[in-house]
Amino acid sequence: MSSNKVGLLVVAGGKGVRLGADRPKQYLPCAGRPLIVYTLEALAASFPFSAVTVVIRPDDQVLYGQAVEHLAPRASALGPPAIGGPTRQQSVMAGLEALAAAGLDIVLIHDAVRPFPSRALVARAIEAAERHGAAAPGTAMNDTVKQVDVDGRVLATPPRSTLRAVQTPQAFRFPLILAAHRRAAAAGVGDLTDDVAVAEWAGAPAYVFEGDPANVKVTTMQDLEAAEARLTASLSETRVGQGFDVHAFAPGDHMWLCGVRIAHSAALSGHSDADVGLHALADAIYGALAEGDIGQHFPPSDPEWKGTASKIFLAHAAERVRARRGVISHLDVTLICEAPKIGPHREAMRARVAEIAGLDVGRVAVKATTSERLGFTGRGEGIACLATATVRLP
Repeated sequence: MSSNKVGLLVVAGGKGVRLGADRPKQYLPCAGRPLIVYTLEALAASFPFSAVTVVIRPDDQVLYGQAVEHLAPRASALGPPAIGGPTRQQSVMAGLEALAAAGLDIVLIHDAVRPFPSRALVARAIEAAERHGAAAPGTAMNDTVKQVDVDGRVLATPPRSTLRAVQTPQAFRFPLILAAHRRAAAAGVGDLTDDVAVAEWAGAPAYVFEGDPANVKVTTMQDLEAAEARLTASLSETRVGQGFDVHAFAPGDHMWLCGVRIAHSAALSGHSDADVGLHALADAIYGALAEGDIGQHFPPSDPEWKGTASKIFLAHAAERVRARRGVISHLDVTLICEAPKIGPHREAMRARVAEIAGLDVGRVAVKATTSERLGFTGRGEGIACLATATVRLP
């Protein structure tokens, strides 16, 4: 382990326009969680960094906040995000300035959309920074490279033995790269595409150390699909849990169902807010994990939970999945009642469950049925709910 104080800067300021999605690619769902989550967790597992900063676009603060809720375990060194600029160079400088007070000796700078940095690669990066001051991982070129003009005419064929495809994390002595970025900014030089280039421009010798062909960058939709397949393969165990809950009607003018407030001629009776949908879903997740039920985690005998919002139960169950480095693949809930009508509220319920559990709404199903006037639900005495949760674990 390095005796130097090592920090980490993750660059997440890109728009990801080449991928053509509705949000920057670092926040797209991949194997059940935002892509950036896998990057941050892989890096956190690779080395005990003294300080960690993520640089984001100013428009992405909500997306970033939602993404880091998926982190498990939560990285204690992760500080508040830095707000980047319109170019990568400006974003990195903003991150370096945010880390300047941490007293770092070494800093690694990594792309948020490279979710597969290995411990060995990070160790080589730190060693290279200690030895050289400025270094980047690189892999040998397998294809012949041609230098061409604007018309496609070949100008030269550089020998492959002298070429490397450069990756991240790039590694630096912290004072060296901070000074280089400040000098470049002061000189109005803003078109340098990576941080080794900034160090080179400032006159620092830079080196390439052994990279990792598996340390791929997600650029296209095909890249994202390949990353998802790779991440999904690591979640080798699929479990399905079931949940069931019942609550009787009580005097009132509204009730909570799947996190949505619904006006009605009666309320639901319970120790908490009696959200029968969220209770069944939480128990389904606990069941998939073999971790008991709501009553075990939130005893009804405890006055702390009286009248509490049931979103707390579902959020806790989802957090237990993340704590075991798993993902929730799907949640399915069926409400059984004669009234109220569920159809007008179905999409709001799906969206709310997805928000609480930290899922894409496409992974949540909400259905409703009656009991054909049979039993307590048929007599209009209350509501029952069935739920299933599909969970993937390492």
